[in-house]
Amino acid sequence: MNDLVATAKRPDVSSGDAECVNSTVRELLQISDELASYEYLITMEKDLTDFGDKSPMRDIVKFAVDKSSTILTGERKRLVQISERCSKYPLGQGKIEQAVTVIDTTTGILASIRARL
Repeated sequence: MNDLVATAKRPDVSSGDAECVNSTVRELLQISDELASYEYLITMEKDLTDFGDKSPMRDIVKFAVDKSSTILTGERKRLVQISERCSKYPLGQGKIEQAVTVIDTTTGILASIRARL
């Protein structure tokens, strides 16, 4: 996020690139807000060894992982749409692609957690 904000504020960045980067920042802030409510539940996964396989806690963590994955999938689609609109702004599009990579990596981590549940 810091890199995106700094990029958008650079004086040598075109207004089109800056708008693409700012759109990406807005999307990532929205993702962050939406995921915040599930973050605590997901971090409980490391403590599940103390519970049995049929524990309600396990179901709660699964729910949080599934909802987080759904949010990330939807936001990824929105970032791809922004990327398509920003195709003529290489800097902005590159930053969007970096954000999509972060989302893809996070989705992969969530899938890994889900597989262990």
